Amino acid sequence: MTGLTIRAETPADIPAITALTDAAFANVTHSDQREAQIVNLLRENGALTVSLVAMRHGDAVGHVAASPVSLSDGSEHWFGIGPVSVLPNYQGQGIGSALMQAVIAALREKGAAGCVLLGDPSWYLRFGFVATPLLRLPGVPPEYFQALLLAGDWPDARVHYHSAFAG
Repeated sequence: MTGLTIRAETPADIPAITALTDAAFANVTHSDQREAQIVNLLRENGALTVSLVAMRHGDAVGHVAASPVSLSDGSEHWFGIGPVSVLPNYQGQGIGSALMQAVIAALREKGAAGCVLLGDPSWYLRFGFVATPLLRLPGVPPEYFQALLLAGDWPDARVHYHSAFAG
């Protein structure tokens, strides 16, 4: 991927992250168009554990966020990945995949036990995510709620995202 770099966000990136996230989800039918607001609320609440920006030729073209999730069994060091955003004109070029690989690596470095996300099972399978009955997110189709175990054993729990995700 020529000319692509992925790095941690800086305060100067925030307007571009907001704009690209809005653009990435503008025509997504299952979106409530709150993704940029969620990222901003996570940031404001100190819950944006990982925030990576994909840069191409000096422009922000993608972003991924990760934030802590709580598990009903008390398991610790679990994170939710999302939203993952790529500007529409840059989708299908591997930027989303590069962001996913980078956020998983960042979570490993932070000692994460695992991570969860809500998304297309066929796309996230390539990163090792699976739908498991052991981790549940009430109110969503179970096949779209997926997890990646990074350390230890699978917990058996309900997952709760940060309040920024509440609609």
